[in-house]
Amino acid sequence: MYVRAKKSLGQNFLHDSVFVDKIVNALNLTDADTVFEIGSGQGALTGKLIEKAGRVIAIEFDRDMIAILDERFGSADNFELIKADALSVDFAELFGDAASDRRAKLVANLPYNISTPILQRLIDQRELFSEIVLMFQREVVTRITAPAGGKNRGFLSVLVENAFDTEYLFDVPPGAFQPVPKVWSAVVRLVPKPVDLTDYSLFRKVVSMSFAQKRKTIFNNLKSTIEEAAYILSEAKIDANCRAETLTLDEWWTLTRTISRLKIVGVKKEIE
Repeated sequence: MYVRAKKSLGQNFLHDSVFVDKIVNALNLTDADTVFEIGSGQGALTGKLIEKAGRVIAIEFDRDMIAILDERFGSADNFELIKADALSVDFAELFGDAASDRRAKLVANLPYNISTPILQRLIDQRELFSEIVLMFQREVVTRITAPAGGKNRGFLSVLVENAFDTEYLFDVPPGAFQPVPKVWSAVVRLVPKPVDLTDYSLFRKVVSMSFAQKRKTIFNNLKSTIEEAAYILSEAKIDANCRAETLTLDEWWTLTRTISRLKIVGVKKEIE
């Protein structure tokens, strides 16, 4: 059974067995592992995952691909197919016993048009996973792994660094896919950090505001919302003339906690 890739869904199917093996091997799977796969497509990764993992839960939105996956893998005892949009799935509800031993892992080849919302969803539910291996367009991986001071550093870079230890694994050429895309892809490993929600909502808002216009200084971005921006930056010992991409993760948290501490004068309330 063959189904053409749908441009509307950003589908490019991985077919190169060398890169299939490299992605699956990056997960370091054992028969004790549960692994989620987002967007299984025609099942290039799925078959290898079934061979190595104790349990494979595939999440697929395209009904045509669902038929292919059912036909190819429906008889496998360790395979479960979830017919759903990954943007609306609550992974915690699917976990079962996997949550107790933190052996659940996740892998996905993500189209560009949903890469950011899926990544933010995984950030919010990262406590459910021990390891995540994702393939994006290369520019996305470059952006989310950009260090402080790098020109590609942005809002999502900071959120990802706060949530995960990241490792840029390898590039994947256009010829590894069908149809052949116009851009390179790349694979990244994300290992979740401990979840601490203290002031996290405020942290997100501060980072978002500070990157509102990347060419502006952090002071100029913040002052449009916070009248006391200069005072806050001074208290946090952050140069008001620097740009947001230069701040380290520790400096972002220093700024956030300074704002939280100053709530007695209404600064925190202004943001919320």
